[in-house]
Amino acid sequence: MTAEVLDAVEEFDVVIIGAGISGIGAAANFGRELPDKSLAVLEARDDIGGTWDLFRYPGIRSDSDLHTFGYDFKPWRHEVAIADAPLIREYLREAVEENGLDHVLKLRHRVVSAEWSSVDSRWTLTVETPDPVTGETRTKTIHAGWVFAATGYYRYDQGFSPEFPGQDDFEGRIVHPQHWPEDLDYSGKKVVVIGSGATAITLAPAMTTGPGAARHVTMLQRTPTYVMALPRIDRIALALTKLLGEKRGYAVTRFKNIWFDRAVVKGLRTFPKAGRALIRRENIKRLPKGFDVDKHFNPPYDPWDQRLCLAPDGDFFDAIKEGRTSVVTDTVARFSKRGIVLSSGEELEADVIVTATGLNLRLFDGMPITVDGRRIDIADTLCYRGMLLSGLPNWAMAIGYTTSSWTLKVSLMCRYFIDLVRHMDAAGYDTVVPIAPTGTPLRPVMDLQAGYAKRGEKFLPKQGPSAPWRMAMSYPEDAKALRGPVVDENLEFGVARSAARRSGGKRATRV
Repeated sequence: MTAEVLDAVEEFDVVIIGAGISGIGAAANFGRELPDKSLAVLEARDDIGGTWDLFRYPGIRSDSDLHTFGYDFKPWRHEVAIADAPLIREYLREAVEENGLDHVLKLRHRVVSAEWSSVDSRWTLTVETPDPVTGETRTKTIHAGWVFAATGYYRYDQGFSPEFPGQDDFEGRIVHPQHWPEDLDYSGKKVVVIGSGATAITLAPAMTTGPGAARHVTMLQRTPTYVMALPRIDRIALALTKLLGEKRGYAVTRFKNIWFDRAVVKGLRTFPKAGRALIRRENIKRLPKGFDVDKHFNPPYDPWDQRLCLAPDGDFFDAIKEGRTSVVTDTVARFSKRGIVLSSGEELEADVIVTATGLNLRLFDGMPITVDGRRIDIADTLCYRGMLLSGLPNWAMAIGYTTSSWTLKVSLMCRYFIDLVRHMDAAGYDTVVPIAPTGTPLRPVMDLQAGYAKRGEKFLPKQGPSAPWRMAMSYPEDAKALRGPVVDENLEFGVARSAARRSGGKRATRV
């Protein structure tokens, strides 16, 4: 039986939940810009890295270049711009060391509930952590003036894996990429990967390359995806670094890539027919002669209605061209002993089936959040400037872009957070909460038609039709909004009720 031991209460000005790329970046920024604030980073797992430590499937990599996915304060030094997870983990460890974050990191600390008290203007976080000697679970209480939630937007404990008819009949092995078994041996075996997103596009070439390669990988997709090939190495970035030096070369490359990516997204969304034709033409160049491009690479939606998938150096297309990988567009009728029976009647033989079927969305690890004893349903809140939530005092969240590098938005959020805290200190406030206008038209916070986004709508906040309640997905737009005036009429500031009563002051002030 697990014993529960109560520790003494710890006090911090700012608590960051999550030590992935967002949490580490936030900690480095806050430690540098808010040196007088006490800071802690709570991470539920055994190590830092978040997504890049959790996922261990073959070939896992970033879909964004590391000159924009990396931090603005730390140059990306490796020549490979589209980097595999081990390089990203190494980069994050360097960021921790270079910014002296070891002393604020608390690993194996899972926040299981958060309660706000307006009397004290403090968050009370209930945290579970194993005893370092006995391993038994102990419960800690941590008080925080601010919570910065860098937990991402999906469940770490459970990927999305639908139940397929006849699944128990299959005599091979079924795995989900989010929980890749260390002992999985697919050498010389037939593999079917169900899915057509970034994970499937990565797995297909990775599993058929190098020692221990699979005999063949079939990517079984219900719906085609847009796939574009880009160079793994950014030659212009290398030239700029050589010419301007590490820091300046990185800054110029970052600027270049921000605007290039923005131009691509805006161009494809503005001229979807031309974009579709361009992608199709590039696909034809890289695929075998006579390949049915219109069946397997012609999605029924416009570019960027869902994320585009990246094939570094065209590795996915090369795997198809060399016969190591094939693509089948059909639906699953049922699993069989030998593999998968399709709706068309065809049977795909497999020794291993990988269900690359997506994520389950969930904010803040699903923890209960209460404000003055009232349970908050996150789905009822509205995003303010893409980072604060209506009705939630002193709580910020890190949600990056879906059409660009995730970290670009997080860096802007950190800048706004720092300016907001400084403003509150100067004005004598210790509480801020966004108040959404009555009757604001609502829509899902994620403007994507992808399955995981649609499934997760009921768990995520909403957004309004216009700024500051609209979730911008453009770096230039966010740069203007988050670097502009810190306060507006949507924010309500105040002091702790206990302090207000002692001073005879007002509880809150609209600015």
